[in-house]
This record gives sequence, structure tokens and C-alpha cells, in this order.
Amino acid sequence: MIKSENLVLSPLEKIKDKISIQKEQFEFNITPIHNVNEKFETITFGMGCFWGAESLFGATEGVLRTTVGYSGGTSDKPKGDHTEVIKIDFNPSIITFDELLQLFWANHEYGLSTKIKRQYMSVIFYHNNDQRIVSHISKKKEQLKRNSEFITTEIKEASIFYPAEDYHQKYRLQEHKELFDTLNISSTYILHNSYVAAKLNGYLMGVKTVDQFLSQSDLLGLTPTQKEYVKYFIEMNQGRGLFC
Repeated sequence: MIKSENLVLSPLEKIKDKISIQKEQFEFNITPIHNVNEKFETITFGMGCFWGAESLFGATEGVLRTTVGYSGGTSDKPKGDHTEVIKIDFNPSIITFDELLQLFWANHEYGLSTKIKRQYMSVIFYHNNDQRIVSHISKKKEQLKRNSEFITTEIKEASIFYPAEDYHQKYRLQEHKELFDTLNISSTYILHNSYVAAKLNGYLMGVKTVDQFLSQSDLLGLTPTQKEYVKYFIEMNQGRGLFC
């Protein structure tokens, strides 16, 4: 009979052992990093279904926080005639606004050159005048590159932002319940603002490579078991589509 201690458990099995993960956290004196105190700017994008967009930007270096929600309409209800958007806090000394725009142009689910219903329309909600100017310049450049395609993206001043329901936030991360339950995400505020949650929501979808993840993983407050689990899914999902 094979003794249990000789069994090699897969990352999918190891992550279920919360007690072992708690022991790792104690042994290595680490805890998931939810708050980061860095200077930041905010930008809000609408580019189709917000689940995929949140994964894309969450794993991007320099992005500190992501929250999905609704904005741009006239209704006083969170959905109403609003557009699905992602609000992004980013450190401009690490990633520029123009670099975020390049990701925006290149990763629409649909709607960049085709008029669709307001819920999924392409829109940039700028938060300051510099963003407004850069957005218009960037759109003109993108239009020239796309030649005959007509870019439908609207550029508007940011207005009231209604956060989406909790089950929409970090949606891809929440699909990994065993991992999610080890991250000490105990409130809506943490779910919306967690640094590690934003990153893992993208990494788990294969947005970055394993090497890119490992180069940043010590900044996330993850245990060896948690890292192994995330690495497993990066390898599985690398190159797959992000969107709904």
C-alpha cells in the first residue's frame, strides 16, 4: 500500500488544502497583497464584454486596480442605458496612457468598426484634459492604420460610474473558487480594489507568460502552492481567447 505522504498531488488538489496554505503563509510570513500605495491615474474604457477586458488590463504591468461597471447613459439605474466599462487605476511612470490605448485598440471583442448596441459600444471615458487630447490623437492614428475601416469609438468625459455586481468583478478569478478562497478577499471593497486579485484575474487566463508571472509573483504575496496553481493555468490557457 502506498503511503499518502509519497503521493504527488497536482496543483488542483494542493490548492484545496487551506490549512497547508495557511501554514505556508505563516512559515514564509506572507499574505496576499491587496493594497498598493503608488501614484496613479484613472481611465475608463468600454470595449465589449467587460470580463475579458478586466483580465487583459489586470495582468498588465503598471495597472494597480481594475473595477468593472456601467457608465455613459442617462438612467439613474446601474444598468439602464449604460455601457459595460472597465475602470483602471494605473501608475503612469510604469505604463503610459498611450500604451494603454494601444491595448485598447488591439483587443476589442467587437464594436470597434461596427456600430452595435450601447451596452457593448467602444468608448473612451477620459478623466483629465491630457487624456482627452491623447485619445483624439491616438484615434486619428488608428484610423489611418485601418484605412477603409471606420472606427466607431466615442471619446467622452468620464461621468458617473456604477460598479457592477460582485459576481462580475474579477470574474475569471472567481471561477477558481479554491484559489479565490485562499486570498482573504473578505469584502466588496477588497474585491474591487485588490492588487493581487486584478493580477490573478489576468494571469489565470494566460494573458502573460509563466516567466512574466514568476518575475512578478513575489510582489503578490503568494505561497508556493498558490504560485504552482497559477502557473499550471497560465500554461494551460496561454494563447486562448479572453472574451465572452
